[in-house]
Amino acid sequence: MATDKHSSHGGLPVHSDVSFETRDVNINSVLWSLVYLAVTIVISLAICVWFLKATSSMVAKSEKPVPVIRQQMSESDQQHMTMPPEPRLQGVPGHETDPQQDLRNKIARDTQANESYRWVDEKAGIAQIPVKEAMKIIAEKGLPPLPPPAPEKKQ
Repeated sequence: MATDKHSSHGGLPVHSDVSFETRDVNINSVLWSLVYLAVTIVISLAICVWFLKATSSMVAKSEKPVPVIRQQMSESDQQHMTMPPEPRLQGVPGHETDPQQDLRNKIARDTQANESYRWVDEKAGIAQIPVKEAMKIIAEKGLPPLPPPAPEKKQ
């Protein structure tokens, strides 16, 4: 091995151009840094708790007392009074229906309407057919020709 020539001091490598420190890290400075960090965190937490208590008490003092008429109301009446008037957005508290189920129901109704046959105007011969079938008919026969534009009346 290459280190065998330069070994001494109990098997530690020794080289004439390189010197090694016995200890690279000062443990005392690391411990004091950790203590300083812990003390700083505790002081910051104490300041935050004091600030929270001070602002909470300030807000509590500035709030107006509940009117007597509101104190006599039931919970449901109080909740009804705090809600905005109808129509409300879907999904907000106080809305009775599920917006996702509403969307599913609408998609089902639209799909059923697009896939059904019915008369729009039986006397004029206008019927509704499924979209897929209408696309097949247009692909086979093409679009009907457009009527010529009506001439403009000169005044």
